[in-house]
Amino acid sequence: MLAGYHLAGADLSGASLADADLSQANLTGANLAGANLQRAILRAKLRGADLSGADLRGADFRNADLRGASFTNAQVREASFGGAFLAGASIGNLDLSGVDFRGADLRGAHLRRAILHHADLSNANLSGADLSGADLEEANLNGAVLRGANLTGANLLCAAIEQTVWDGALLDRTCKAGTPLSH
Repeated sequence: MLAGYHLAGADLSGASLADADLSQANLTGANLAGANLQRAILRAKLRGADLSGADLRGADFRNADLRGASFTNAQVREASFGGAFLAGASIGNLDLSGVDFRGADLRGAHLRRAILHHADLSNANLSGADLSGADLEEANLNGAVLRGANLTGANLLCAAIEQTVWDGALLDRTCKAGTPLSH
C-alpha cells in the first residue's frame, strides 16, 4: 500500500504496481514509463509524470492532477479520468475507447488522432485542445466545452453533442453523420 506516500521524481519505470492503491500519493514528475498499473487507484498528484508505455487499463485516475503528464504509447482502455486535471497532457494517438472523462479538465490537451469511441466526455472542458483527426464516434460530448478546440478532420459520427459549447472551435472537414459540420 503506497497511499499517501511522497514519491515525487521517483523512478518507478517498469514497476509492477497492478491493483496498487496510490491514492493521495505525490508522484509529481515521477517516471512510470512501462509500469504495470492495471486497475491501480491513482487518485494522486501526477503532474508532469511520464506514463509512456504504461499499462493503465482499468486504472482509476478520478480527480487526479495529471497536468502535463505524458501517456505516449500507454494502454488506457477502460480507465477512469472523471474530474481529473489533464490540462496540457499528451494523450494523442491512443485508443481511449470507452474511457470516462466526465467533467475532466482537458484544456490544451493533445488528443490528436486519439480513438475515443464511446468515450464519455460529458461536461469536460476541452478548450484549446487539439482533437484534430480524433475519432469521436458515438462519444458523449453533452455539455462539453470545445471553445477554441481544433477538431479539423475529426469524426463525430453519432456523437452526442447536446448543449456542447463550440465557440471558436476549428471544424474544417469535421464530420457528423456523414455531413461536414459548420458553425
